[in-house]
Amino acid sequence: MHLPGGLKKFTLSYREYGVHINKNGSISCLEWCPGVQGLSLVGDFNKWDETAHPYKSLENGKWFLQVPPNPDGTPLLKNGTIYKIAVKKNGNYFYKLSPWANYVEKSKMVFYHPENAYQWKNLVTHLNKSLRIYEAHVGISSPEGKVNTYRAFADDVIPRIQRQGYNCIQLMAIMEHAYYGSFGYQVTSFFAPSSRFGKPDDLKYLIDKAHGAGLIVLLDVVHSHASKNIEDGLNQWTCDDGGYFHSNARGYHSQWDSRLFDYTNLETQRFLLSNLRYWQEEYKFDGFRFDGVTSMLYHSHGLSDRFESYDDYFGLNTDTQSVTYLTLANYLIQKYRPGSITVVADRSGLPTLCRPIEEGGQGFEYRLAMSLPDMWINILKHQQDEEWNINNIVQTLENRRYMGKSVAYAEMPCQSLATGLMDKEMYGFMSINSPYTPVIERGIALHNLIRLLTYGLGGEAWLNFIGNEFGHPEWLDFPRIGNNESFQYCRRQFNLADDKNLRYKFMNSFDQAMNNMEEKHQFLSRGPAIVTTKSDEDKVVVFERGGLVFVFNLHTTKAYTDYWVATDVPGRYRLVLASDVIGGKGSYLRTLRTYDARQPGHHGRRYHLSVYIPPRVAIVLERV
Repeated sequence: MHLPGGLKKFTLSYREYGVHINKNGSISCLEWCPGVQGLSLVGDFNKWDETAHPYKSLENGKWFLQVPPNPDGTPLLKNGTIYKIAVKKNGNYFYKLSPWANYVEKSKMVFYHPENAYQWKNLVTHLNKSLRIYEAHVGISSPEGKVNTYRAFADDVIPRIQRQGYNCIQLMAIMEHAYYGSFGYQVTSFFAPSSRFGKPDDLKYLIDKAHGAGLIVLLDVVHSHASKNIEDGLNQWTCDDGGYFHSNARGYHSQWDSRLFDYTNLETQRFLLSNLRYWQEEYKFDGFRFDGVTSMLYHSHGLSDRFESYDDYFGLNTDTQSVTYLTLANYLIQKYRPGSITVVADRSGLPTLCRPIEEGGQGFEYRLAMSLPDMWINILKHQQDEEWNINNIVQTLENRRYMGKSVAYAEMPCQSLATGLMDKEMYGFMSINSPYTPVIERGIALHNLIRLLTYGLGGEAWLNFIGNEFGHPEWLDFPRIGNNESFQYCRRQFNLADDKNLRYKFMNSFDQAMNNMEEKHQFLSRGPAIVTTKSDEDKVVVFERGGLVFVFNLHTTKAYTDYWVATDVPGRYRLVLASDVIGGKGSYLRTLRTYDARQPGHHGRRYHLSVYIPPRVAIVLERV
C-alpha cells in the first residue's frame, strides 16, 4: 500500500484536514469530498453566505480554502464561533459538519481554540503488569439524575477508582454521538470528544488526573460502523451513499441501522488511522478497546455464524479488507506509542486476532471474554442453584485461545448481577439493622463468589463496569421517550457503598480486597490456573494460580470439614481472602486461619491441605 507522504504524515492528517488557525492568524481549511460541485465555509461570521468563502477544487476530490486574518490581525473564526460546511450538489447547498470537526455541540460545529493550550502535568506511564480495568461512562457517574462532567468524574470518581485497587480506566461514549441512549456506539463526530460532559480541555484534565493517580486510560473506539445521521454525521457527507462508506448494500448494517466503512478507500484509511493518532497524540490515551469487531471480520457480520470450525474463520465469509485494516491499526498504535494496550471485542474467537503481527496475527493484546457474562446470566435465569454444572462453568471460564490473553468480566454494562440476584429485596433489606433474608444472604454470597471465580479463572485481565463493584441496585437505562426521559436508572449511587449502615459496603470492600490481592500476587499475569478439583457432586472448585490456592464451595447447604485441597508446593498456608468475612457473615473469623501442606498428594499434585469450607463461600490461601 502506498501512503502519500509516508505513514507518519498520512496518519497525522488531522493536523491538516478540517479547519485550523495558522500562526499568522489565517485560517486553513482542507476537506475530501468527491463528486460535489463545491464547498463553502459558512457561519455567523459571514451571515451564512455560501458565496463568501468558497473552497478551491484540488485533485482527487479534495477542496482547500485559506482565509487571511482580519485587518486587526485576528483570525476570522474565534473561540466559540458556530460554523458549518456548505456542500453544493446539483445546484443546491447542504449544510454539513466537517468529518474532522474537533468540537461539536448539539449538531453544530463550535470552533474550539482556547487562548491558552492545556498544559499537561503528568507523564504517561504504560502498564507492564496485570491489568485491572474500571470501565466507566462519564455521563452516568453521578449519584444525581443528570449528565455528569469530565471534571466531576476526574475529581470525584478517579480517587475512588484508585482506592478500589484498579490500575486502568476504560472510557466509553467519548466520541461525539447525537443520541445519548446509544451508549456512544452510534458515533456522529469521530474527532470530537462528547460535548455533553464538557469541553475538550476538561477531558484532558480527566486523563491527566488519571495519569497522576497512576492509572492508564483506554478509549472505547468505534471503527466498526458509524451513525446513519445525515445532518450531523458522516452519512451522505458527499451528498450520496458513498464517501467514506461502501455505496452499495455492503455500506449498511441492517441490525444496527448504521453505515459501514469502505476500508479499501485510501481516504477512509486516512480518516480512521488519523483518528487513532489523534486520540493518542492530542489526548494521551494509553490504548484502545475496539468495539464491534465481529461485525467487521465477516461479510455476514457474524449474525448467523456458529464458528465451529476453522473454515468458519478463514473462508469466503471473512472480510479480508477489515482484517487488513485492523492489522494496520495495531501496527500504527504500537509504532508511535510502544506499550499501548489494545483490546478487541470479538465474539467469534478468530484465532489470529491476539497474535503478533510478525506471526501473521492482527496484533491485539487482549480479547474480551464475551461468553462469560452470557454464561452467568443464563445460569441465574434458567437454573436452580442445586443444578449448576460445575464442569461446564469451569470449562467456559478456561475456554480461550492458547497463548492469547483475555479480559474476564462477570456482567455486562447494561446488566446487574446484584439486581438479578436480589431484585426488589434490595430496596427493603440492605440495611445492616434489617434481618438477613434468604434472598439477600444468597445474593451477596453469589455476587462475591461469581466475581471472584471469574476474576481468578476467566482471563489474564479483569474488568468491572462502574458501580458493579458494590452491586449497584438497578439495571442501566438511558433517558428516552419510553421512560419519560428519566435519569432514575442512568446514574451510579456511590452513596450506597459509602453508607456504613448499608450492606453494599460489604460487596464494595470485597471488590477492593480482590484487587489488593491481585496487586500483591499479580496472578493475572503469571500464567494460567491449574484446576485440581471441579466436582459436580460436591459443588467445589479448586485451582492454583500465581502462588495462590483458590477454593470455592458452591453448594447451597453443605459445609465440608477437612476437605482435601491439592497443592504442589509444601509449607504452611494462610488465609488471604474469604468471601463471607467481607460479605458480612464472618464464619471464617471463627475457623483455623493457617493450613499445613502434607503428604500424600491429591489430584495429581504432591501435597494436600485439609480445610474447612462453608456453603456458598470461597477462600484464597497464600504460602507463608
